[in-house]
Amino acid sequence: MGMAVGHDAPQGDEDDGGYRPMAEINITPMVDVMLVLLIIFMVAAPLMVAGVPLELPNTSAARVSQSKKAMVVSLAADGNLYVREEQVTQDGLAPRLRELRAAEGDTVVYVRADKSRNYGDVMDVLGRVGESGYGRVSLLSQPKPKGAQ
Repeated sequence: MGMAVGHDAPQGDEDDGGYRPMAEINITPMVDVMLVLLIIFMVAAPLMVAGVPLELPNTSAARVSQSKKAMVVSLAADGNLYVREEQVTQDGLAPRLRELRAAEGDTVVYVRADKSRNYGDVMDVLGRVGESGYGRVSLLSQPKPKGAQ
């Protein structure tokens, strides 16, 4: 990366002082330019998301309402099923979810189950939720405490 020391040049050329051209590429300026461009784009990117400032028209249409309460199906340790806080039977789960879906619209159903319940019971609840017409189902769990194995 530096200069050549010594006289490896042919003896006949005394005009150039014995120096040969350096054939190494110095990429330091290129890295500096790329880092400056990266910083510029990192600062400018959030500003470009805002879009064009517009004055939107007013409307009398009602806002699309989202369900205020989450749709949670719980399977307790004793085998009881709950939709939100309301206890339901195994056979009454799908019809109750259909009623709620008709009243509130399609939303995500969160399924919670006690860890003492076996896998088959949880799969049965998931199947009944699917029968009711809900397409999006999510399973809830508790995060492990830090340091626990």
